Amino acid sequence: MLLSELLGVIDYKEIINRSGIDAENVTVDTLCCDSRKAGEGSMFVCISGAHSDGHDFAKAAYACGCRIFVSEKRIRVPDDSFVVITSDTRIALAKLSAYFFGNPADEMTVIGITGTKGKTTTSLLIYNILNESGIPTGYIGSNGVSYLDYQFSTLNTTPESYDLHEHMRKMLDCGVKTLVMEVSSQALKMARVHGIKFKVAVFTNLSPDHIGEFEHPDFADYKNCKRTLFTSYGADYVVYNADDEYALSVVGGTGCKKSGISVGNDADYRADSITYFRSPGNIGVSFECTNDGKTFPVALSFPGEFSVYNALTAIAVCKYLGLPEGKITKTMRHIRVKGRFETHELPSGATVVIDYAHNGVSLKAALSALRVYNPTRLVCLFGSIGGRTKMRRAELGLVASRDADFCILTSDNPDNESPSAIIGEIASYFSADSCPYIAIPDRREAILYALENSRKGDIILLAGKGHETYQIVCGKRQKFSESEIVEQFCSENKN
Repeated sequence: MLLSELLGVIDYKEIINRSGIDAENVTVDTLCCDSRKAGEGSMFVCISGAHSDGHDFAKAAYACGCRIFVSEKRIRVPDDSFVVITSDTRIALAKLSAYFFGNPADEMTVIGITGTKGKTTTSLLIYNILNESGIPTGYIGSNGVSYLDYQFSTLNTTPESYDLHEHMRKMLDCGVKTLVMEVSSQALKMARVHGIKFKVAVFTNLSPDHIGEFEHPDFADYKNCKRTLFTSYGADYVVYNADDEYALSVVGGTGCKKSGISVGNDADYRADSITYFRSPGNIGVSFECTNDGKTFPVALSFPGEFSVYNALTAIAVCKYLGLPEGKITKTMRHIRVKGRFETHELPSGATVVIDYAHNGVSLKAALSALRVYNPTRLVCLFGSIGGRTKMRRAELGLVASRDADFCILTSDNPDNESPSAIIGEIASYFSADSCPYIAIPDRREAILYALENSRKGDIILLAGKGHETYQIVCGKRQKFSESEIVEQFCSENKN
């Protein structure tokens, strides 16, 4: 693509061109914001991240062969460089990426889901229902990127704008014209989804999270970032959790069609008569859904009241897209989501549940949901991420110490922090009245301890990692899959 075409996409304040490069004749082969991916024919966009500033890596990109740069200020690169200065490089990257890949979002039905909890499960419920109903659909979120037979991992819940548009272009080229996307507060704050029209926007719930030095400075900023999905991205239809105290302040004021969901209260989609069921390898919930004066039964293989909210949301979105409730509920009965209340039956007769619950609110919801099934013991294995969000450690320790029968404190992506120090901090919130606990820093050993000491009727919650297939230690990702550990244990200990 010609450099002159790309210059026409963004607003820029100045061009510094001592090189004699002619924008009408120079081709840009790729865009990047990581200097390690720069090379001849690339355009390097300097963006500021949580831990580093891309402007500081312009020289590294130059050393890799890059000669075209987009920045917010003058950068020190040799005179044979072409530098475009703009006021916001994140917005510039989003605009450039969309144009570079032919504005794929304009040709797609994009469903955006935001909230503190429930994004992944709700997204994947919708994704599975639409695909099984003959509507080829893609997914982008915490569980990676999925469409047709393709599966890719991602570093962030919502990838950078260049990666987003690249994935959307590949989906379109394969005939996939519907996309369900988890939209994180950080993605909204950092303009990763800038310029994308979301036909449907969903609000699941809101509670304090992602507040800290490298994320949101306070709850108000966190909430306001979420709100922009409903005010700035052109949604035609909004689904929101009418029982959440922040719902109206997040989705209110938008003029499009809206549907509220509720458990037991008046709303467009209402759930009543909730029933919990448990069988070997399956923990689920059923309820009656009422919409437009009609009531129909719903059942799914996820526990807890929050799963009812996820199901109601999926029903509302899929009905808006034209699917009948019979088709929706038939598919919903058998859907399972990797790492979201993923269940395994142990030879001992205990049930293992793998879930991503990684803060106080989500852990409390998970333990409360599992308590309803009257386990012999409710065992909770968890840790807390290193390097940031330290407020979670108090939340996690207080919740688990009160709501579980036994806890196993271990590692969860400790990164450059000492696992023992993190565990010690969590343990400080256990008191004489708390449930008993044991500390086992090595997470694999901790899991095996839980499995080997399980009893018939126990429910063992492995909390925090969910779908992740790695453990971050000293800045490096090490292969680690809880599902594989549990499955191998079951295979080796068959009766």
